Amino acid sequence: MTPASGPSPATSRLLNLAHAIDHMFLLIFATAVSSIAVEFGFTRWEDLMPYSVGAAALFGFGSLPAGRLGDLWGRRNMMLVFYFGMGASALLAATVQNAWQMAAALTVLGAFSAIYHPVGIPMLVQHSKNPGLTIGFNGLIGNLGIALSAVVTGLLVKYFGWRMAFVVPGLFSIAVGVAFAMVAPQESEPPAKRTTKAATLPRAEMLRVIAVMIATAITSAIVFNTTTNGNQQLLTERLRGVVEDPATLGALLSLVYVVASFAQIIVGRAIDRYPLKRIFLIVVAMQAPFFALAAISDGWVMMLLQVGFMVSVFGAIPFTDAMLVRYVDDSMRSRVSGMRLTISFGFSSLAVWMLGPAVKAAGFQTLLLVLAGVGLVTVFIVMMLPDDRQHAQAAPAN
Repeated sequence: MTPASGPSPATSRLLNLAHAIDHMFLLIFATAVSSIAVEFGFTRWEDLMPYSVGAAALFGFGSLPAGRLGDLWGRRNMMLVFYFGMGASALLAATVQNAWQMAAALTVLGAFSAIYHPVGIPMLVQHSKNPGLTIGFNGLIGNLGIALSAVVTGLLVKYFGWRMAFVVPGLFSIAVGVAFAMVAPQESEPPAKRTTKAATLPRAEMLRVIAVMIATAITSAIVFNTTTNGNQQLLTERLRGVVEDPATLGALLSLVYVVASFAQIIVGRAIDRYPLKRIFLIVVAMQAPFFALAAISDGWVMMLLQVGFMVSVFGAIPFTDAMLVRYVDDSMRSRVSGMRLTISFGFSSLAVWMLGPAVKAAGFQTLLLVLAGVGLVTVFIVMMLPDDRQHAQAAPAN
């Protein structure tokens, strides 16, 4: 891969597939937690959920060294570590015998999962002519991985047990890693050694962009991790008496994710055509009303509202990467991405740790109202984003 060209179509497809693998693997435990809790002697799934905090923490804190290695050692090399590491750690999780062993295995999984976002996405968007659409499509594939986790994990747990829910994806990731090693060309030099031109902004505006990028990454990560880790149990609770079969519930949640995932394609196209700030405000403004209404609803109405708030959650994802592409030079893009991911997912790991205890103490109604409040905070943060400048849009930052 030369600096003058982006990844080949085959490499791009595998990079997009890696996004699905990343999100799918991180949610296997959350989807299967009820069955795992029974085997490990827990009477409530909420009591086992905090043991997954290591995965969420390493997903964030591991992003900084992963991004640094991506820029200095090479993104292709790091993606190979990702594929094989994810597969091996999933197989490790399938062998554990108690909660603390599961916590250790999930922490290892989280460390490898940290590689993708600061490394895979910058590799994918390098020299993209339509970065918004590229990011949006990549986000769609990542969220389809979330949907796939719900349905595949549900089916594997039902028919083969929760351990196979880790084994099958683990073997798949290793197979994809072999394919990536075969089709992805060697980089002529690591990104940090390339000479490119960065977009320029006045210092004050650049500082505002960085502040907004980090702050919205924090709030978005809190909402994203809370919903994706809690949606299975939320749907189970609110559809109790209507739908009881775990596989059917998994399929319904998968449908929610599939529908919501297409928001990223729409948002990605809009980012390439319209001012980023305007589109960002529209998307995040949807979160508070949908969360608030979902808090007081149940049955099929709640599921429709779940689609609504997941559309707004998934739709907000492309913006931080779009800001990164627009304003940050490719030679240091993985490091900057790693920094903001470390901060944001470091905070969101606390949300994952608190999910089970919070639901146990206060219920999903209170949790959804809190998320509505987080959505309002995000609106105020986005309002601080500078208006788009023509010279920033035109600068060759890709």
